[in-house]
Amino acid sequence: MYVKLTIAERLKDLRTERRLTLEQLAEQTGLSRAALGRYESDDCKEISPTAVVTLAKFYGVSADYLLGLTETKNHSNTDLHDLHLSDDMIELLANGRINNRLLCEIAAHKDFRRLMTDIEICVDRIADSRINDLNTMLSAVRQKILDDQEVDQDDLYVRTLELAQISTESYFSHVIQHDLDAILHDIREAHRRDSTTADSDSPAADAAKRLQEAMRYEGSREEKMVRVFLANLGIPYDRLTKEEFVTLIGILEKSDLMKSSYNKRGRKKQQR
Repeated sequence: MYVKLTIAERLKDLRTERRLTLEQLAEQTGLSRAALGRYESDDCKEISPTAVVTLAKFYGVSADYLLGLTETKNHSNTDLHDLHLSDDMIELLANGRINNRLLCEIAAHKDFRRLMTDIEICVDRIADSRINDLNTMLSAVRQKILDDQEVDQDDLYVRTLELAQISTESYFSHVIQHDLDAILHDIREAHRRDSTTADSDSPAADAAKRLQEAMRYEGSREEKMVRVFLANLGIPYDRLTKEEFVTLIGILEKSDLMKSSYNKRGRKKQQR
């Protein structure tokens, strides 16, 4: 997600987006299956001009995109003026300090227009008067009840009229946050299996899982002690020979930390 794609990665992504096998792609483009597989391999050194033109036309992208000369698939020759960007925005996109690809994914999301509309309503205060009018009405009704009836401010209905009032800042903060959360959730899910994403298959997650399994073991004290120790080192318990198990028990028995840990558990059980 954060690195520039190689030619091989671009070609493989385009093919998998179409849900095509190399054999199917070969049939539809007229290029050989062997050549297509070579172009998508990590050690690919070059791709023929004919293949670039053929694949670019087939996928509907520019040749510059396939060759890694641009990050845009279809608009490599768009005039900067047509994008209606301010000087500050151009500088921001050009200086490399932000993740432009992630910014583009957010802006291209199906709900981004709603987010921008809600922000515009908030910034331009388009709905402020209606919210303020409602707050004023609720406040007046609440005050009328307090003046005419013998109730305190913590009465259920009086308190309800107070809590029903909301500031425009709080209201739009909630609405805009909800819009953004939905967009980020979709993008996060889309990148769950990225090589640069820390997911549930990471080494740290695997180690934590092994340790939890060892801690839940209900066998003998010695075996559980060995399992916990090995889990911390990432060593599968089943690989241990009988002789290694006996040796390891003898070593662990010398640890004051291990002894105190199990003695405390024994004392707790006796107190019950």
